[in-house]
Amino acid sequence: MYDKLYDVWIKEKKNVQVQKLPKDFYMGTINYIGRIRQEGRMLDLKSLKAKLISREFDNAKKLLEELIRLRFEKCIQQITLEKTLGKAQLTEEEQAMLLGASNSSESFNSFLKEASRGKVSKVEKTEQRNRTVLRFLKETPAIAGNDLRVYGPFSVEDVATLPIENAKVLVKHKVAVEVEV
Repeated sequence: MYDKLYDVWIKEKKNVQVQKLPKDFYMGTINYIGRIRQEGRMLDLKSLKAKLISREFDNAKKLLEELIRLRFEKCIQQITLEKTLGKAQLTEEEQAMLLGASNSSESFNSFLKEASRGKVSKVEKTEQRNRTVLRFLKETPAIAGNDLRVYGPFSVEDVATLPIENAKVLVKHKVAVEVEV
């Protein structure tokens, strides 16, 4: 599994566009990291095998974290520049992060933290139909959403997921534009 993770990481680093991943890539990688983490805990810390497993865990964790960050940054950059993002290259977890119920950066950080621990984290898709992705055109102070959450403040070119009702007002006043994902 380590070789597969490394190959995907290299491919992602070499290409400008987000690369297509197998649907179960994150789940398989997260399970792999969880297994080697658990295996390392059960060994004598002074043994060669424990040291090798610890090194494998650290390297796999770093590769996964960088891969997730790199893909997320590419998605945000593509949304910012082109206003659209093809879903074909994204995994379900990435789609949920970009379209999900909470701010994309919060979802990203939560997924990254749990994945690097070897734990499966479900990125929630609830309320997805009641939300939309916006790209901000102007500096905007924090606003209270219809769902009673506080959003912002936002800088020019920030991308965020907001309740549809709030998004319509911001688009109407030309503070932001809707992004098609």
